[in-house]
Amino acid sequence: MTFQNNKVLLATIDEFDSFKEKNPEIKYIDAILSDLSGVIRGKRLPINDAQKLFKSGIQFCYSTFLLDVTGYCPDAAGRGFTDGDPDATYFPVAGTLKKMPWHKDSLGQVLITIQDDSRYSSIIDPRNVLASVLSRIEDLNLQFKVAFELEFYLFKKRKNISEKPEPAISNETNKQSEGTQVYGMRELDEFYDFLEDVNEFCKIQNIPASTASSEFAPGQFEINLNHTNDILKAADDSALLRRVIKETAIKHDYEASFISKPFIEQTGSGMHVHISLFDEKNQNIFSGDKDEGSEQLHYAIGGLQKTLYDNFLIFASNVNSYRRFEPDQFVPVNNSWGPNNRSVAFRIPRSDEKSKRIEHRVAGAEANSYLVLSAILSGIHYGLINKLSPTKLRIDNACTDPDPEMPKSIEKAIGLFEDSKFCIDYYSKEYVTMYADLKRKEIESFRSEISDIEYKWYLNL
Repeated sequence: MTFQNNKVLLATIDEFDSFKEKNPEIKYIDAILSDLSGVIRGKRLPINDAQKLFKSGIQFCYSTFLLDVTGYCPDAAGRGFTDGDPDATYFPVAGTLKKMPWHKDSLGQVLITIQDDSRYSSIIDPRNVLASVLSRIEDLNLQFKVAFELEFYLFKKRKNISEKPEPAISNETNKQSEGTQVYGMRELDEFYDFLEDVNEFCKIQNIPASTASSEFAPGQFEINLNHTNDILKAADDSALLRRVIKETAIKHDYEASFISKPFIEQTGSGMHVHISLFDEKNQNIFSGDKDEGSEQLHYAIGGLQKTLYDNFLIFASNVNSYRRFEPDQFVPVNNSWGPNNRSVAFRIPRSDEKSKRIEHRVAGAEANSYLVLSAILSGIHYGLINKLSPTKLRIDNACTDPDPEMPKSIEKAIGLFEDSKFCIDYYSKEYVTMYADLKRKEIESFRSEISDIEYKWYLNL
């Protein structure tokens, strides 16, 4: 299953030659991908050898997309050790060849994607899962526009990976972040140099970052991306923004993290996605006379509600993700919806009619942006074609009614995902099996280690 001629636009040798001519100082090209956990992986090619990437692709193992969060290959669905770990051909994505402005030397980077079915389906690449969903929903004859909002924490740089995180210390004031100063301007100024570099680096990489704000916890920030109708690029931008933020943090002697819940007593970090839908006359079909929007918007909400728990493994992809879903933390604890209400899963923000949209507030910040968009768009498609009515809207605090059916653990989410006819239909049986098995094996590995609390509680027995 390849998508080379179906929405996936590949970079040409002309794009490479033009980049090389404009940037003669470039020494290396990083051919990169964002794996299921958002970790950037790839190969560094000397500039004189990079030409072949744009002519005939690069060989890289299929299992790169089936590594767990530690980078280990757990042989998910027999991919890795069992099958001899075969290579696939990866090609560069058009428009993603850019300089790496944070690096101490002159380097470029380009996203790569699998376009090969010599042994397995290319669906193993989450970017291709999204491309497949986009192909599936073409029957609507409608145009989606989406925008990501990413929350993250800045930490004091740790000495090793076992050290617990602490909020960052401002290089301006030499004070550690403390207190809850949501939207605080002083907090933005204390980390102005870092945020300004993120902004400048995004411009160089053609990542449409816009608003930055301090969030609801010490050292927590949010950066928004502009709306776009280029759905694959929107997911690319979200994945690449994470790299910009993390690399820029290192440059400023911080550590950035998109973990859902680094501190029990503080709010978690989410990936909020805004979605609107336009017809052939560029009319927003979600617009209506009331704040809650049109009938089509209601069908879309109905689909998102119906498919939310089936997709929960995509929105909450690791053990820590489930700590985020607590009442009165501006995080949903059910599948509710409503206008201008941050306690629900699907919020309808206040806006003019052309900007009427759904804000999907479920995913954790560390979720895979390609899979998150796949889940959201397929859920909306399912609701529209089946004309699913949503539950009664909420304008009160929806957190007073936690839903007992909502997955509270990754184990339950794995079971719902792999048994879901909806997920198998939209993502393929092959992908559902691989992803579920990967997550199950990741949990098995997680539980094989003795935790600090086990020593704390039981060592004196």
